[in-house]
Amino acid sequence: MKAKDKIFQVKKTLNLRGNLVSLDTPAVMGILNITPDSFYSLGRQNTEKEILSTAEGMLAEGALILDIGGYSSRPNAEDINTEIETDRISKALALIVKEFPEAYISIDTFRSSVAKVAIDQGACIINDISGGTLDTNMFETVAKLNVPYIMMHMRGTPQNMSQQTDYKNLLKEVILFFSERVEKLRILGVNDIILDPGFGFAKTAKQSYEILQNLDYFKGLRLPLLAGLSRKSMIYKTLGISAEEALNGTTALNMAALINGASILRVHDVKAAVETVKLYKAIHP
Repeated sequence: MKAKDKIFQVKKTLNLRGNLVSLDTPAVMGILNITPDSFYSLGRQNTEKEILSTAEGMLAEGALILDIGGYSSRPNAEDINTEIETDRISKALALIVKEFPEAYISIDTFRSSVAKVAIDQGACIINDISGGTLDTNMFETVAKLNVPYIMMHMRGTPQNMSQQTDYKNLLKEVILFFSERVEKLRILGVNDIILDPGFGFAKTAKQSYEILQNLDYFKGLRLPLLAGLSRKSMIYKTLGISAEEALNGTTALNMAALINGASILRVHDVKAAVETVKLYKAIHP
């Protein structure tokens, strides 16, 4: 390994329920949306049968983590209250933890109270689309719960983020956001931090492609990177198709993300992502 590469060597392990999990081979995170209004119609799981069937399929196909969300974060999504979100994720967690007790589960929420309930009920990762900006108690909650934290970059809220894309220098502003907030987490004693640049969140398609092209820019923070590109509008609008038709485009961009340094792929289609990782490792053993 060259001296330059050692300086920017990215952390490659996560402590998941006391197990040291390696990210030397990039991991796949399967999306379980317990919402009625996810942007991708086939990505909504609302009945017990759908939740269990989807979880079983994703785990069988090679997902390391299941990411459960009860709050739709698509642009202009309805702002539901904490009680509804908690109820949705609690029901899903109870089903999955009972049926698949060994599964690693992430809770997709920006609310610290929801995160705490989920961790208490069996989740072991917090995935926060706001990077702690929408709940000032989130960082302290993460520290107290002592679990890995996925910090995504976003401006505003899902309801208004589409109007918050006026960056002077996109890459520098995103890395500054991460740097300042990682420091706060370190002071609180949080060890496992994953960075998600937030494709499509307060970013135009052009800006999202700029981040994807320069994903290795964030290696200087020496933290694992998560790429959440699955079936997003930056793919289907560019191709002039629908989200339901965007699997091929997702696979293409996931390979680009892996080449540029992603350690985790967050996807609706686990089998395709696992195959992409295998082919990536064949090129970069």
